[in-house]
Amino acid sequence: MTEHAAHLAQLLIELGCAIVGLAVLARLASRIGLPAIPLYLLAGLAFGNGGIAPLPLSGHFIATGSEIGVLLLLFMLGLEYTGEELVRNLRGGFVSGAIDFALNFTPGLAAGFLLRWKPLASVLLGGVTWISSSGIAAKVLGDLGRLANRETPALLAVLVMEDLAMAVYLPLVGALLVGGSAQKIALAVSVALAVVLAVLFAAVRFGGVLSRVAAHESDEIILLTVLGAVLIVAGLAEKFQVSTAIGAFLVGIAVSGPLAERSHHLFSPLRDLFAATFFFFFGLEIDPHSLAGVLPVGFALAVVTMATKILTGYFATRNWRAGAAIAARGEFSIVIAGLGAAVEPKLGLVAAAYVLITAIAGPILARVV
Repeated sequence: MTEHAAHLAQLLIELGCAIVGLAVLARLASRIGLPAIPLYLLAGLAFGNGGIAPLPLSGHFIATGSEIGVLLLLFMLGLEYTGEELVRNLRGGFVSGAIDFALNFTPGLAAGFLLRWKPLASVLLGGVTWISSSGIAAKVLGDLGRLANRETPALLAVLVMEDLAMAVYLPLVGALLVGGSAQKIALAVSVALAVVLAVLFAAVRFGGVLSRVAAHESDEIILLTVLGAVLIVAGLAEKFQVSTAIGAFLVGIAVSGPLAERSHHLFSPLRDLFAATFFFFFGLEIDPHSLAGVLPVGFALAVVTMATKILTGYFATRNWRAGAAIAARGEFSIVIAGLGAAVEPKLGLVAAAYVLITAIAGPILARVV
C-alpha cells in the first residue's frame, strides 16, 4: 500500500468513527430528552487538542463541512417563512432589536472595562455577548418542534436583525482595527448594507419567479440547483463582508411554493449531518487547558447574558421560554474575538470559554424552560 493510500484509509476510518460516535451521542440525547448539541460540543472538547484522546482529523475538511452545516441550518430556517412575513416582522422588530442590543452588548462592554482592556477590545467583547448563534438557535427550534409556534416569527426577527447589524458592525470594527479613515469606514459599511438590501429585495420581489424557474420533477436537479444557489449567495455575502448565514437565510426566504416543500424534504438529512459536524468541530478547536484561567469570567458573563437573552425574548414575544432558544452564542462571537486577538490576547480565550458555556447550557435551558 502506498503512503497516500495508507493516509487516505486512516483518514476515512477516523472520519467514519467520528460520525458513528456522533450518531451514538444523538441516540443518547434522544433517549434522555435533551438536544444533542451539548454532547457534540463536549465530544469535540474531549477529542480535540489538549483533550483526553486527541484525534488527528483533517481540520480543513471538517471546517468546510461545519461551515456548510451552518449555511444549511439557516437556509432551512428561511424556508419556514415568506418574504412578506420577514418584512412584516422586521418592521415591527426594531424596538426588540434595540432592547436586545442594550441588554446584551452592555454586559460585555462593562466586563472589558472592568478587566482594564482597551476601549476597542471592550467594544469587541460587547459584540461577543450581544450576538446569538443563529445556527444553534435554528437547531434548537427545530429539535424542540417550535418552528411553527406563534412566538417564533418575532424571535426570528431578533435573530435576523442581529445578523443584519453584523453587516455594519464587522466592517466598522475591521476598519477601526487597521486604522482606516472615516471615508474608508463609511465605504465599507455602505457596501455591506447595499449588498444585504439588494439580496433582500431580490428574495422578496423575485422569489416566486426564481422558485418556478428552479423547480423540476427530478430531486437530483433540485438538490444541485438549490445547494449551488445557497453556496454562491453565501460566498458573495462573505466577499462583501456580510454574514454568510444571512445570505443562506435569504435564499431560504426566496424559495417558495412546492419547491420549498421539496427542498425541506431533500435537505433535512444533509442539514443534520453537517450541523453535527459544525458543533463537533467547534469543540475540537478549543484546548481545555487554556480555558482554566478565564473560566470565572466566562461563567459570570454567561450567567448574566443568558438571563438578558431571556428578557430579550420576553420583550419580543411576551413569552418567557422564547428567549432561552437564542441564549447560546456561537459562530459570530468567535469571528469577533478572532478580529480582536491582536488588540487583547485574552479576548479569544474569554470568548471561547463564554461561547462553550452558553452553547452547552443554552439548548439545555431551552428544553427545561
